[in-house]
Amino acid sequence: MLTGLALTAGTLAAGAAAGCSAPRAAHSGDLTAPPAAPSASPAPATRGAAARAPAPRRYPAQPSEITHGPRTRPSEVALTFHGQGDPAVAKVLLGEAEKAGARVTVLAVGTWLDEHPDIARRILDGGHDLGNHTLRHLDINAMTETEAAAEIRGCADRLERLTGSIGTWFRPSRSPRASPLVQRLAREAGYPHTLSYDVDSLDYTSPGAAAVTRKVLAEIRPGSVVSLHFGYADTVAALPALLHELDRRGLGAVTTTELLS
Repeated sequence: MLTGLALTAGTLAAGAAAGCSAPRAAHSGDLTAPPAAPSASPAPATRGAAARAPAPRRYPAQPSEITHGPRTRPSEVALTFHGQGDPAVAKVLLGEAEKAGARVTVLAVGTWLDEHPDIARRILDGGHDLGNHTLRHLDINAMTETEAAAEIRGCADRLERLTGSIGTWFRPSRSPRASPLVQRLAREAGYPHTLSYDVDSLDYTSPGAAAVTRKVLAEIRPGSVVSLHFGYADTVAALPALLHELDRRGLGAVTTTELLS
């Protein structure tokens, strides 16, 4: 099953969401003219809503933008996934994590939740964190205040409709860091922190599963927050080996909430 879905993910990779940390030129094929602004009141979901999710929390010891957790905890790291792409591939990745006793953080794109509302329940039922990765996954740092606020609020509205919460985290789209404006808008929307990362797997460049694993393992440290993506064959193929090696090193993959708690 894993091999078949990995091949499926490979065929979808060209159309999947671009990695948020790469220069925009590297993803010019993914950037299209923004569609019309979404309505303020999205239509109700047609399928069942997930159980109520935890709300965002403030961590007084952490900065406004979090790139990693405490380095003093020698046995914990957070694997975070940009939530977009084929939901069947996403479910395989979640299943692989759960088989290894790992919990992850998923930052979902709002339009992905519109298309696949059941994925919110699947993520939460697995014990994973679920958060906001903007409504349409465009370059939020380049937007006007009104546009950026609509991107944050649009995804938050969908998460709240599906789960009863705006999600535990907000991560900016098309950039590893949020501009001061976007950080402020995220706070005003109810997210005390924006979530970045200190390890970029570069899986969205499709370098091969072995390269993804090597990149992460070469840079990961206790407390690290790793950026990964749903929808890429290399990520599917790399995850079992990555989790095995983390376990061998005594590093448990936990949610970002657990990492910081």
